[in-house]
Amino acid sequence: MGSIDPAVASVLDTRPQKDHSDEDELLDSLEDDPAFQSFREQRLQQLHEEFTRAKQLRNREHGQYTEIKIEKDLMDIVNTDAELCVVHFFKSDFHRCGIMDGHLERLAPLHLDTRFLKINVDNAPFLVTKLKVQVLPCVIAFKKGVSVDRIIGFEGLGYSEDTFSTKDLERKLLRSGSLVREKVNESHDARSMQREHACSGGRGQSSLDHEDDDDDWD
Repeated sequence: MGSIDPAVASVLDTRPQKDHSDEDELLDSLEDDPAFQSFREQRLQQLHEEFTRAKQLRNREHGQYTEIKIEKDLMDIVNTDAELCVVHFFKSDFHRCGIMDGHLERLAPLHLDTRFLKINVDNAPFLVTKLKVQVLPCVIAFKKGVSVDRIIGFEGLGYSEDTFSTKDLERKLLRSGSLVREKVNESHDARSMQREHACSGGRGQSSLDHEDDDDDWD
């Protein structure tokens, strides 16, 4: 993907949760936006092209956080179907894998250029051995089928789940080039974390509290 004019990127990124399938509707909503008045024709053309590209990506299941059940299917996606992939190797009964899931679910609809995938380690014996996945959660970023980054547990993200934000994860993935550009709004991210912490209230955690350290499942 070529570089995007900053004004075009601003229009796209400040409305990330809206379905842009109706391009005319979004353009109509921008008529009262002062920034829109300064758009040159080439910016409008690029905006149109980005809408078209976004539709094509969504049709290929970009924008979703998808669990892959068959190991070969995951390998096909990583090696041929998508240039950028972020893959979470997980076990459903590991508390920290659930925390990582929440952050990846928030990133997926924002970063259409990257496929966000997950696979249970029990369904991926070959990849687990080949990639030496030993501690969970394990998130591996791929670019053109080649591993470019690896997050083991919450390493490099935060001291604990209470200080680990979606923004932290986005910044880590941006540094490896597995995401195209920064999109998470920090104030929205902070509110999301506060709501989740308030809702959890310790519920459902007692049976998992023994997993204080990264989960060595091998």
